[in-house]
Amino acid sequence: MALISKEDASPTGRDEQFQIRIRGIQKTFGGIHHVLRGIDLDIARGKINTVIGGSGQGKSVLMKHLMGLLKPDAGQILVDGEDVVPLDDFQLNRVRRKFGMLFQYSALFDSLTVEENVAFALKEHTKKSRDEIREIVVKRLASVGLKNIEKKYPAEISGGMRKRVGLARALVLEPEILLYDEPTTGLDPIATKNVDDMIRDISQQTGVTSVVISHDMASTFRISDRISMLRDGIICESGVPDEILESSDEIVREFIETSGAVRMKGAS
Repeated sequence: MALISKEDASPTGRDEQFQIRIRGIQKTFGGIHHVLRGIDLDIARGKINTVIGGSGQGKSVLMKHLMGLLKPDAGQILVDGEDVVPLDDFQLNRVRRKFGMLFQYSALFDSLTVEENVAFALKEHTKKSRDEIREIVVKRLASVGLKNIEKKYPAEISGGMRKRVGLARALVLEPEILLYDEPTTGLDPIATKNVDDMIRDISQQTGVTSVVISHDMASTFRISDRISMLRDGIICESGVPDEILESSDEIVREFIETSGAVRMKGAS
């Protein structure tokens, strides 16, 4: 795909269909390790967009580029029509406020209570009073199905509950875009389904744009509006779930079939 010019953008710079548009992103480490070889990817606004792919294919590297934590060697990353690649750190902070992040292992502070973990960003980035912050924290925890655990520490709650606390923390600043890094890693099937339901519920309740990095195929097909596969540094397949299930790409088919969780359409 060609790079997106200013003439291609809407008069406001806002693309109503795609909130993030990536064109030609390349990234090499150490001058020899080519991780991203020209990524073209559109992230649908208000939808759950899942990127799948094997280990070491660059999924996490791609996610770090979305938040401006890494700079590409070449290409564009447009967020609401603005190319974030040329921005300096000060300018990037403004764009990063649009993002919330649920880390792979929740990344909660062990020494802080649930309430303190969820409140952390509010204390750092707002001037709200203690009572206002507590009200927001209780509301956000309730929105992910958690009540009366504010005074507990992360070690005192289950893995699935820690994921929910992590999501509540990501939501307190009301981001427009939520990034999920392998959200079901390490969870049992029931906890996995609960997290999947949580992701769908939050998407429907808030209209947030979701980007999920995953290799859990059952979860992927349960929650996704759009699925893209990253392989050998490029997006080799992208579409709605039924289009991915009907893919003629043998490697895509093998990746999904061998997961044992989803049976491809037309498979014998």
